Order: sequence, then C-alpha cells, then structure tokens
Amino acid sequence: MTQLLRVQNFTVSSDGFGAGEGQSLEKPFGHAVPGKLLAWAFATDHPPVGPSGRGSRGLDDYFTRDYARDIGAEIMGRNKFGPQRGPWQDHEWQGWWGDEPPFHTPVFVMTHHERPSFTLSDTTFHFVDGDPAHVLARAKEAAQGRDVRLGGGATVIRQFLDAGLVDTLHVVVAPTKLGSGARLWESPDELLDRFHRDVVPSPSGVTHHLFWRK
Repeated sequence: MTQLLRVQNFTVSSDGFGAGEGQSLEKPFGHAVPGKLLAWAFATDHPPVGPSGRGSRGLDDYFTRDYARDIGAEIMGRNKFGPQRGPWQDHEWQGWWGDEPPFHTPVFVMTHHERPSFTLSDTTFHFVDGDPAHVLARAKEAAQGRDVRLGGGATVIRQFLDAGLVDTLHVVVAPTKLGSGARLWESPDELLDRFHRDVVPSPSGVTHHLFWRK
C-alpha cells in the first residue's frame, strides 16, 4: 500500500497563522496563546498531551483520536522542536515535551545544523539537513510501511506543499486572530488547484478543513 504524508490536527488562526512572533523557551507559540488557539483539542477526550477520558467525545475528539492511527514517523521543523537558532549551543535541550514525548515514533527534525540523534522513551529524534524529498524518503523508510505525519510548523508544511509531497491535510481554523507570525495561508482556497476539500464546522467554534490530493 502507498505510504501517505499526512498533516493532522494542525491549527491556524482565522487569519492563517500557525504560531505568533517572538518564540522563546517560555513562549513556544510566540505571542499566540496556545491555550486559546488549541482550546478545541484540549477539551476533547483524547487531548494531544495529558490524560484522556476527561473531555468531550464529539466531532473534535474524532479527529484527536485519529492522531496516531497508522503513523510510523513524524517530520517537523526545527522551530517546532525548540527555540534555538543557528549552531546548537546546548545539546542538553531535548525539546518541549519532557521525558515522554507524544510522538511514539521516529521524528525527523529539519535543520541546517545537524546534531546526534537521541531517544526519549519510545521516540527517537533525528536531525536532518536536506530538502523535503530527502527528508521524506528517510522518514518513509523509518516508518516501515506506515504513513508519515508532517507535524509543522507552518513554514515546513508550506515547503512540502510547494514541493507537491503532501497527500492529505487536516487543518483546524480557530476563531481567533494573530495578525502576524508563521503563516500557513492567506486563504484555504489557495490549495484548491491541487486538493479536494471538505469543510466541517464544529460546535466548539472551530472549523475543520479536510484536503486530499486530486
């Protein structure tokens, strides 16, 4: 079966930004407030982090439950991994997630400054300098026949979209504006030349956009 490159549960503001400006150790999303941008996901029975079984089981939970289905590897940009820029100054920094990252698969971090791989629990982080096609080939090999999740941020997703490598996208539009930051799109209609789309509004106030390759 064909391995897919999938974007899942990626949330943007109503003006198309996946994160704000001024990312730092204390503010992974810059000036965006993650508790506001991602409120829809944290209110579900299967939130992206933290214990399950305490939230809603409606439409939004359907998507958060699907997060790990048939995923064998993840690709992310360096800014999703951490706030450092340029050559690595501190190899002790091992990401935002503590000793139990939520990925449970090999993770390929795109960066121009490679560093040794390391493992936390059942997640191994690899640091790869290469174009999207090269990184995807490595991730597919590591996924061993399962799909690869493209985790973000927005800049990395745009790189893979521009390279024609994304097979499916699930993008959640939250009812909040950021004004600036890392932008995924100005309008979701930008992708309709390459993708089919379904739009599903949720009672929580977000809107789910589901794209699949034409």
